[in-house]
Amino acid sequence: MPDIYTAIKADHDDHRALLETIANTSGASETRQKAWDDFYNDVKSHAAAEEETFYSKLISKTWGQDAARHSVHEHQQLDDLMEELRELDMSSGGWLEKFKVLKHDYEHHMEEEEEEVFTRAREVISEDEIEGYGDRFLARKDEERGLIDAKREDSLED
Repeated sequence: MPDIYTAIKADHDDHRALLETIANTSGASETRQKAWDDFYNDVKSHAAAEEETFYSKLISKTWGQDAARHSVHEHQQLDDLMEELRELDMSSGGWLEKFKVLKHDYEHHMEEEEEEVFTRAREVISEDEIEGYGDRFLARKDEERGLIDAKREDSLED
């Protein structure tokens, strides 16, 4: 039963490893494609679960509103980049350039969450107030994984 911070950080560590695998492979190799698919699906479900559990709690605090809005905005920007990458040929130079932007931006986002947002959240949200949120995050993430395709289709219709 991890706390919310440990659960999110564990995902971030997995995401960092996948980003490195993608960066250290070339073309549309099987290894790169698998790492990309794993990254894409995990980040999509992670971001949605994070917003619905951690950020919904953080936004209930005066300080947390701006931090939550900022992070959710970054989620949208990262999501847009991932969708653009999904439509490009993985072996093209354009794909690699856009991936480098995604990698840089996502690493910045994770660092900001872990170093700034988590630190401040621990100061304004008591442990008993957020107890069980790690489990809620993981359960929601599992649910979100099954909604990725439907959400993408709905987004394309907008």
